[in-house]
Parts: sequence; C-alpha cells; structure tokens
Amino acid sequence: MTNDEAGAGGAPSAEAGAGRAVGGGPGAGGAPGAGTGMPLIPIIPTATKPLNEGSGDTFYEQVGGRATFERLVRAFYAGVASDPVLVAMYPEDDLEGAIQRLTGFLEQYWGGPTTYSQERGHPRLRMRHNPFKVNPDARDRWLSHMHSAVLSLDLPPLQEATLWDYLERAAHAMVNTFDE
Repeated sequence: MTNDEAGAGGAPSAEAGAGRAVGGGPGAGGAPGAGTGMPLIPIIPTATKPLNEGSGDTFYEQVGGRATFERLVRAFYAGVASDPVLVAMYPEDDLEGAIQRLTGFLEQYWGGPTTYSQERGHPRLRMRHNPFKVNPDARDRWLSHMHSAVLSLDLPPLQEATLWDYLERAAHAMVNTFDE
C-alpha cells in the first residue's frame, strides 16, 4: 500500500455497508472486479456509530483518538522504512507525508475529524494505488508491518480484532496485479 492506505469497509456500525464502494459511485467507471466476484467494499467513513452502543463513544474515541492512530501509523511506517519492496513505492522524502495522510484517513474512517476528506477529497483508494504494483507479496508485507503495529497498541481484544479485520480486508482490496 502507499500514501493513502486502504479504505475497505467493515467498520462496526449500524450503517456498515452504507456509502459508496471502492471504485463505485458516479463517474468512477463501475465497480471493481465487475464480473470477477470481487466484493464491493465501502470506503466512506461509517464508524461514527458507537461500537459499544451504551457508551456513546465512537471507535476512534474508544481506542484513544488521534494519539492511538499516530502510534499505529508511525509503528507501521517504521517497518515500511526497512522493507525494500514497500519503501520503493514512496519518494525518499515522503514517508512523513504518507504518515500524515494515513493517520488522517484512519482517524476519519473510525469516527474522528474529517480533515482527510476536507484536504484531499474522496479517498478514491483503489485509484490512488493504481500507479503502484500492489501484488500479493506487497500486500502480505504491508499486512505483516501493519499487524505488528496493531499488536504494539495493546488494545482490548474487541477493538484489536475490529481494527485488524478492517485493515486485513482493506489490504486485500488494494491488490491490483498478480505479476511478480
């Protein structure tokens, strides 16, 4: 994955599944994998409903807000920086920009500030990843670094599983080639 990390759906929400799907929506040229059996995956932030309906908190608030997502993303990019396959997808001086973009995207997706869309518009994640060779090897490397980063947060089991489920499905949705 690259600058704008994956935006697949699956957020715990009464509205999960609502919104446009990756590659869907007006002017997007149709759904990804049309005729291939690939699922449509929502990328509009849907996690504004509480994970714990009684708490009134969003998932974003439950896991600690911006500080948690910054820790996640910085731990993830520490792994990316040492991975020759993934780091080659970034301009040498742009890891900090990528860190800020992914942090903003994840914050917004999970019910935090909407700064990402205000600054960058609709995520259009499959389109943004199209210039890069995201094959199963790159996906698996991305998942390995992200999994380590998620584990480093030491979240409660439900929040950890919810976050990981989303990230794993998002990574699979970004694969755009099977070429080595």
